[in-house]
Amino acid sequence: MSVTESESLLAGGAAAVARAVACGDARASDLVEAALARIARLDPGLGAFSAVTAQRARAEAAAIDQQRARGAALPPLAGVPYAVKNLFDVRGAATLSGSRLLANEPPAATDAVAVQRLAEAGAVLVGMLTMDEFAYGFTTENSHYGPARNPHDPSRVAGGSSGGSAAAVGAALVPLSLGSDTNGSIRVPASFCGVFGLKPTYGRLSRRGSYPFVHSLDHVGPFGRTVADLALAYDAMQGPDPLDPACAQRPLEATAGALGERPLRVALLGGYFTDNAGAQARAAAERAAQALGGRATVSVPLAAAGRASAFIITAAEGGALHRAHLRDGYELMEPRSRDRLAAGAALPSAWYLQAQRVRALYRAQLLPLFSCYDVLIAPSAPLPAPPIGAETMTINGREIPARPNIGLLTQPISCIGLPVAAVPILLDEPLPMGVQLIGAPWREDLVLAAAAQLERAGVAGARLPARLAPQ
Repeated sequence: MSVTESESLLAGGAAAVARAVACGDARASDLVEAALARIARLDPGLGAFSAVTAQRARAEAAAIDQQRARGAALPPLAGVPYAVKNLFDVRGAATLSGSRLLANEPPAATDAVAVQRLAEAGAVLVGMLTMDEFAYGFTTENSHYGPARNPHDPSRVAGGSSGGSAAAVGAALVPLSLGSDTNGSIRVPASFCGVFGLKPTYGRLSRRGSYPFVHSLDHVGPFGRTVADLALAYDAMQGPDPLDPACAQRPLEATAGALGERPLRVALLGGYFTDNAGAQARAAAERAAQALGGRATVSVPLAAAGRASAFIITAAEGGALHRAHLRDGYELMEPRSRDRLAAGAALPSAWYLQAQRVRALYRAQLLPLFSCYDVLIAPSAPLPAPPIGAETMTINGREIPARPNIGLLTQPISCIGLPVAAVPILLDEPLPMGVQLIGAPWREDLVLAAAAQLERAGVAGARLPARLAPQ
């Protein structure tokens, strides 16, 4: 297989790569070399990678090829190159979490659980990816390491805080990556970069070995170029972890083989989710709803209050976590994140307690909708990706600060821990726009099934910019 053919296969997604390796049409080693060459050629203009693990990748790929040569059965992600947001521990490397403060910390002794499980599934780690410092941001404009740039327009942000993870998949440097989502850090970058993402139910996947931000809101999950990519990665990472107190002790509930057609009851979220969405965002949500047969629009009166509670919980828990950094390393911290963390550390405890009460009321108001509907639809971001350095954005005639408000539509969903598939909707527009397919707790199968239906109908898909086409 030529380099161009290998790059084309990578652009086709993780599921296609795994099939090709399993049937002998491609060698894992050739695919890794193609990924490494593509990263070397294109990443200087994107800034997606903070480190490349070439030696480890070559060793893991060689082991897969040897396994196949012996005639042994291959695991489900055998030979798939992937990369991880640089808050996941990678054995032998420093876990930077986007910060200069951690650059001199000892390297990780073991891989994060998510990385271990992907390795057991045969995936091949090629590197770590850029992010907002300590995962506090929506744009990945990191003053320490530079911005992650949008593959569709390098003058625009990739989203955050998992900007490098989305940009790497959007540019087909890798077909699969890992990110984290506290307030929208998978769904916003997936929307801006035009790829698929999955924020599972809170507690579904182990977070052990990932650098924390907000204990009661942090999720980990995959980005991919197809829905099948998400399902394969999600299934590989599932399972109880008794050493992670937040991880639910639930058995594997496989989704990869169950993405066929099924009748789904679908509704569009209106009210708050329409008022805070621009024209392109509304068009994307309406197209998704129409394609899935959704005719109802429902509203959740406490959505704005839910978002406010997420803001306060994030600031308070994040500020408490980073008190020592604020005290001893303030000048070394990213200015945008440190000021918000400092403000959070000073919040009165009564505010935090009230935010948790509002969060519980909001959850109690929204969950009954799932007795009527399987999937709720909302835009993933108010607008397409703004330019790097933009201070404001205009939504329906209202000019508001850009960076803190990019998560307007994701934060109300994060704070109650629901599973969400982030889906890029194909519109006749130069910049991507995505939607959230939201399910009841533990119903990742339904949101992935809905995403797969949109993909099969040609309504959703990951477009590769022409300038990044395989060479």
